[in-house]
Amino acid sequence: MKQDELLAGHLQELRRGTVVLACLATLGRPRYGYALLETLEKAGFSVDGNTLYPLLRRLEKQGLLTSEWNTEEARPRKFYQVSPDGEALLEQLTREWHVLDGAIRALGRRETDE
Repeated sequence: MKQDELLAGHLQELRRGTVVLACLATLGRPRYGYALLETLEKAGFSVDGNTLYPLLRRLEKQGLLTSEWNTEEARPRKFYQVSPDGEALLEQLTREWHVLDGAIRALGRRETDE
């Protein structure tokens, strides 16, 4: 397997593991799916629509997001926003993310010290 393919596969797994955190962090204000895709993309977090839309439905079913249809424009859009339970989970996941980041950094420092 080529190095580029290997890297791409591992990056995809890493992103897959963090997409919930990225969505919760982004949905502090209401956004519809395509706008969320664009926001994530601009931040350097590329997510496929076939991944995002089922995830949004799952997070809503879990009570982590709320949604509301906006039918005032020509094209109806479903807007998602993080719920109070989603905010609480976001705080917990963010703390864990920082712990993991610190652990990885510490492991890297230990390697250079040995």
